[in-house]
Amino acid sequence: MSFVSTNRELFVNNADSHNFPTRSQKDLHLPIANLSVFQKAVYFSGIKIYNNLPTGIKQISNDALKFKKAVKRFLLDKSFYSLDEY
Repeated sequence: MSFVSTNRELFVNNADSHNFPTRSQKDLHLPIANLSVFQKAVYFSGIKIYNNLPTGIKQISNDALKFKKAVKRFLLDKSFYSLDEY
């Protein structure tokens, strides 16, 4: 997730990919992926995990240190067993 927050210029928001106002317009656009190798890569899985973060944590993604601390605190509080559970 730190890759996503530090390299935001590599990613496209949902609002940029279409002109319709939706609930998830501030989330990152998930590209179409047919290969499981691409789906398990940092680019694709980072977007999926970042989109599932609470909005409060997403808003502080500009400050790397605060973002890392908030994500760590969130993951330790929830203690997810796997990515499917997240």
